[in-house]
Amino acid sequence: MIIASNVTKRFGKLRALDDVSLVCGKGECIALIGPNGSGKTTFIKCILGMVVPDSGFITFNDKNIIHDWQYRKHLGYMPQIGRYPENMTIGQLIDMIKDIRKHDGQQTDDYLVESFGLNKIFDKRMRALSGGTRQKVSASLAFLFNPDVLFLDEPTAGLDPVASEILKEKIRNEKQKGKLILITSHILSELDDLVTQVIYMQEGQVRFHKKIEELREDTGEAKLAKAIAHIMQSKQS
Repeated sequence: MIIASNVTKRFGKLRALDDVSLVCGKGECIALIGPNGSGKTTFIKCILGMVVPDSGFITFNDKNIIHDWQYRKHLGYMPQIGRYPENMTIGQLIDMIKDIRKHDGQQTDDYLVESFGLNKIFDKRMRALSGGTRQKVSASLAFLFNPDVLFLDEPTAGLDPVASEILKEKIRNEKQKGKLILITSHILSELDDLVTQVIYMQEGQVRFHKKIEELREDTGEAKLAKAIAHIMQSKQS
């Protein structure tokens, strides 16, 4: 579905991405992890079309995204920090996004809007919302248009335990429908029962891309955090 071929991106002297090549297929939930400054966000922005690589290219369903901007209608994005018009109410914001993106009579997926109870507080203005409620809005917007690919940046950060479980169950259901989901998170324990593959990036390079079963078998660790630590310690020794 998404193939990155020798993608390199520099910002001045900083090489944010260094010859990155990856294949991400349907029905996978992939953890994209690594330390701060490893290139994760730059890579996601390249796929979203927000950053243009200096060299290499990215294809979506076998088409180079540089020449096919309409691929973006198949994407859903949940940023780590959602920034929205502060004077708008939740209801106005959702209606505005629907007006911008809805096409061809497409039915929206309001499951998270209703499960999070946002439909009961549509009249609340964005400036009055807590960080956790903003996260609920961001998650709801990401899933709203039934995208084939979802990018979720620290999706459970700030969510209460109930909301976190609602979101994780939604992720599982969408994965079972054959959608591709990429998640970045520093809370690796949240990913243990979600992800099928792990991509680890460091200093703009992909250090490894493994299926979760392969990772656990190679390290002898059941928990993702311990498996990652095991691999990185072995590389340093």
